[in-house]
Amino acid sequence: MKASPMPSEGNTPPAPRPPAPTRVLSGIQPTGRFHWGNYFGAIRQYIDLQTAGEAYYFIADLHALTTVREPDRLRALVHDAAVDLVSLGLDPDHATLFVQSDVPEVTELTWLLMTVTPMGLLERCHAYKDKKIRGLPADAGLFTYPVLMSADILAYDATVVPVGEDQVQHIEVCRDLAGTFNHLYGDVFTLPKPRLVEGGGRVPGTDGQKMSKSYDNTLDVFEDPAAQKKKIMRITTDSRPMEEPKNPDDDHLFALYSLMAPEADRAKMADLYRRGGFGYGEVKKALVEASAQFFAEARARRASLEADPERIEAILTAGAERARAKAGDVLDRARRACGLARGKAGKPAAAGKTAGKGSRA
Repeated sequence: MKASPMPSEGNTPPAPRPPAPTRVLSGIQPTGRFHWGNYFGAIRQYIDLQTAGEAYYFIADLHALTTVREPDRLRALVHDAAVDLVSLGLDPDHATLFVQSDVPEVTELTWLLMTVTPMGLLERCHAYKDKKIRGLPADAGLFTYPVLMSADILAYDATVVPVGEDQVQHIEVCRDLAGTFNHLYGDVFTLPKPRLVEGGGRVPGTDGQKMSKSYDNTLDVFEDPAAQKKKIMRITTDSRPMEEPKNPDDDHLFALYSLMAPEADRAKMADLYRRGGFGYGEVKKALVEASAQFFAEARARRASLEADPERIEAILTAGAERARAKAGDVLDRARRACGLARGKAGKPAAAGKTAGKGSRA
């Protein structure tokens, strides 16, 4: 009987991998200063999860290019995002913090995933679909955004991705693409699971709508205190008389106060609402005080970090080196599986060679 030809090393399907450890991955766009919605909807979860296993958090500057077209502004926003994240409690000793574009392996991985991505899948994704319905122009960056996001996740063998309800679709797309690639080429990618962020969609803005830069209703975490106080004192409220009892659960001003105040103060304020006989100005002043106390330590840490800019660059450089090491392993696995690597040829460059300050200079 004639022996079957041995497969070449580059085309050998990858062997099944052991179960992946808990590995958390998330990214945040540097499209403006972080506001309370960003903190309670995402950043607080990053901090809580950074000791749950391995944690990778990145500043998504490649994604930001679809909306931020001023180079100097983008660089400043990336720096500010890094300073803000560390100030708010992201610990580089526990989590890997890096800038997305410092890991070029992700962009090559994006192309590998693009080759198995159906056009119809991208046409159904919310961001592109919404723009098309509204008759607004959409570029290829927005159209393929979910593929880059999938590469961001798969490059680090992430098992858990904290997301808001509006981003669950992106995790589903990621799982679809990873599943298709695995079906074609073997056990290459780890399929992540979403972790819904509690309360992420319930942070109201100054007008009562969801807090969003798009609605111009944000309260920034590190805003000038005097400017923020003016914003808080202008928060829209209803016109019910002072003496009328009110349901605190239906009031967006109370919702904001509840995010900041200790439990005992929250309970007292809720009782005040139910009794009536108060003015909303009283609640606004209490919110000013509670928010100042809530972010006081973060403000102090930020002042210290701003005085030492090289520390932030060192954190990002070290984070990029660790991220590239992991992404390089995953990309090498994918290249070999689909036939791009011939022996040792085509293996990604050593991690860290292009990462660091130079990429943001």
